[in-house]
Amino acid sequence: MALRSHVIGTGMCVPDRVVTNADLTRWMDTSEEWIEQRTGILERRWIEPGQRPSDLAREASHAALAQAGLEVGDIDCILLATLSAEHDFPGTSFFLHEALDAGNVPCIDLRAQCSGFLYALQMADALIRSDVHRRVLVLGCEVHSTGLDVSTEGRDVTVIFGDGAGAVLLEASDEADGPGVLGVRVHAEGKHARRLWTEAPSSAASPRLTAEMIEKGRHFPFMDGRFVFKHAVTRMPEVLLETLDATGHALADVDLFLFHQANLRINEFVAQKLEIPAEKVLNNIQRYGNCSAAALPILLAEASRSGALEPGQLVSLTAFGSGFTWGSALLRWG
Repeated sequence: MALRSHVIGTGMCVPDRVVTNADLTRWMDTSEEWIEQRTGILERRWIEPGQRPSDLAREASHAALAQAGLEVGDIDCILLATLSAEHDFPGTSFFLHEALDAGNVPCIDLRAQCSGFLYALQMADALIRSDVHRRVLVLGCEVHSTGLDVSTEGRDVTVIFGDGAGAVLLEASDEADGPGVLGVRVHAEGKHARRLWTEAPSSAASPRLTAEMIEKGRHFPFMDGRFVFKHAVTRMPEVLLETLDATGHALADVDLFLFHQANLRINEFVAQKLEIPAEKVLNNIQRYGNCSAAALPILLAEASRSGALEPGQLVSLTAFGSGFTWGSALLRWG
């Protein structure tokens, strides 16, 4: 009996604190117009003091379980994608595990940055198809705000990022033509890792963090924006078409396209390049900014609750991120 993985629940959580472009103009030399024109972002959510990544992940997990009508004890495995770990070790998934009181259920963090959710989705799908686990909770969870340079020097990166968590619950299904994950393709190109990274702290240095590193801002994210944009608008269409071809589908078959929410201009460029009608593309970066690994599951959770997705429809999810990493998935909704 051939198994496939089926999304039976989605959930999301973003902090209550709204940080607008107007707020950022008080902390750095920028303008609301400059930020919106460059990124498409109007506001983002940042955590309040005392909030943790695992708090956001817990709420997203409970929402996914509630939609599926299941309890924590029904989960067989937890996969959490993040680039902003709650602590150096253990991974954020373990603090989520504690918050959920998940018994002895295995959990693990995956680090594939903005493509992390798709990497985790592929691994969860493989675990289910191979009959290792029946139900897998897959999350993307990020808290960027506590690691950003909120000054004019850091504005190019800081204006982009937000905090949030998204979750999907996958379950095994033996319906050959029913809803489920039809295919996932992921790729990487490590030679470009330093084009978008945070250099310090580093276990390759001794000590891992020095006063000099902090003074030079090497503990803040660095991005070669033009280089990243060029590669994103090349790799995203490639992998999207590759995934469609692998599953025997065409662009016209897809009902909804969900792109990673890094920059609205990237998504507009990709949609234009592939001649995808605007009504088939859903974006929320205007409200949340770039939530990295959490962006796609947050978008999927919103789509599943807003009526943008209906049973039987095909949804394509595509991302590009630091590493470089990129990937795409095709799901039949139901």
